[in-house]
Amino acid sequence: MKKHAIIAIMLFTCIMYSQKKKNGTIYSEHPAIKVVEAMQQAFIKGDTTSVSSYLAKDFRAVNGMNSNPETKGTDKQTFLKQSLFWKDNASYLSLTRSGEAYPDALEYDKSGTWVQTWDYLRGVHNETGVKLDMQLHRLFVVNKDNKIARMISYDDGTVFDELRNSFQPRKNGTIYNHHDYINKVRNMIGALEHSDVDKAFSYFSENARFSNLDMGRDETRTLAEEKEGFKKMLESWKIDSFDVNGYPDYFNYEIGDGKVVQSWWDVRLTRKSDGKKVIIPILLVHNFNDEGLITREMGYYTLQALSAK
Repeated sequence: MKKHAIIAIMLFTCIMYSQKKKNGTIYSEHPAIKVVEAMQQAFIKGDTTSVSSYLAKDFRAVNGMNSNPETKGTDKQTFLKQSLFWKDNASYLSLTRSGEAYPDALEYDKSGTWVQTWDYLRGVHNETGVKLDMQLHRLFVVNKDNKIARMISYDDGTVFDELRNSFQPRKNGTIYNHHDYINKVRNMIGALEHSDVDKAFSYFSENARFSNLDMGRDETRTLAEEKEGFKKMLESWKIDSFDVNGYPDYFNYEIGDGKVVQSWWDVRLTRKSDGKKVIIPILLVHNFNDEGLITREMGYYTLQALSAK
């Protein structure tokens, strides 16, 4: 049986190798790569004279994410106008190789030379302030005269969607200064002020997460951890009051159906050991679920003042 298995593996390996067929050569350095990279740098600078010199007369640029089978793409003259548009309408434009990636030139036996690039596009649109910060993958067909005949681009279309949508005002929900969710936050804060720990944390879902400015960027605490931390703080400090600044806002967002309450407070505390008084300004952002429970608390405050002598 073992002998038969070895023979079968050998036959399978032979079959796999026999199915390989070479169809060209890949280069990490090639004249076509230099043309492609030079053209792209000239494009973001708005140097249309240089851009034009790198393009074939029948050049076409195609969006690789376009599913329309009849699209003919962008011709040479329109492409040159696009270069001027970005020069006039964006600041800080740059196009660099993405990380350790580098272009490849593929000389196919029949279809000619292709260059593929992986780049990072950065910039800021002048009118809208939309940040261009995205990966960009492109395929180029370079003809026998070392001119670019085709360019196929794959990019993050959501960036350009945001850009187009930013030219006109658009509402994204409703802001309330009185709402049941605001009432729940105020009741939660009222319970904290009176050290009623169980009631205060009853307004949160069991899987709620907590964070504040003293924590790492991606660090959060569980409901049990936050509750225990608050109890521990009460061993050394007495809460005098939570005083609201201004008034809370409830945002009912249309996009994503987000339910968010923002509130601003001055927390007044007295240290039990020596009577030292501290005022901590805080901004609280609470996310609610459809059941009306708080699922996320982001506290924009620091407790470093409690460590001062």
